[in-house]
Order: sequence, then C-alpha cells, then structure tokens
Amino acid sequence: MNHQEFAQMWINAWNSHDLEAILTHYSDDIEITTPMIAVATGGKESSLKGKEAVREYWRKALDKFPDLHFDLIHSTAGVDSVALFYKSIMDKHAVEVMFFNEDGKISRMYAHYD
Repeated sequence: MNHQEFAQMWINAWNSHDLEAILTHYSDDIEITTPMIAVATGGKESSLKGKEAVREYWRKALDKFPDLHFDLIHSTAGVDSVALFYKSIMDKHAVEVMFFNEDGKISRMYAHYD
C-alpha cells in the first residue's frame, strides 16, 4: 500500500463526515487510543475496543464538531503501519500511528496531539 495514497483517502473520508466511509478503513476488532476520547466524552478512558464502540464515539465526535476538517501535513510508512501528521480540530496538530492487519484494515491506532 502506498502510504501517501492511503493518507489522502483517509483524510478525504474524515473530511466528508461520512461515518461509514471512515469506518471502511478499520477492522472489526479495532483498538484506538487517543486523549480525544476523554475530551469528547468527558470521561477518563483513553482507549476503545471494537468497531461498534469506535463507531459510537466517532458519531458523537462528528456531532460535537460539525466543522471538523483535517489538513494532511505529512505521512510516513513503517512495517505494516503508517503515521499521519495533520492539522486537526481546535487548531491542534496530530500524529496518528495506524497498524494494519493481514486484510489491510487498521487494527490498532494511537493518536498524539500538541
């Protein structure tokens, strides 16, 4: 997989606000870890497991941030992984590291924000 093509598809899916298009990149057993979970939900959790839990979290996040827009700054490739550096919501910079399973779907994701 070309990390630059993937990065643009991923950014385009998020900027479309089409939750089902976003979720096509992720495996059913996805595990995400991001400080934004606590921000969006007002809780103390920072990780979610499973596509249904992630779907619900992202649905709430998209509702909470109707003007959500990501601007890709750079992408890099690793072993069965990519890292995307982009401008996120609230004018924050973000780095997301995504690990792919054997089906080419993201099975783990870690997000970092400034």
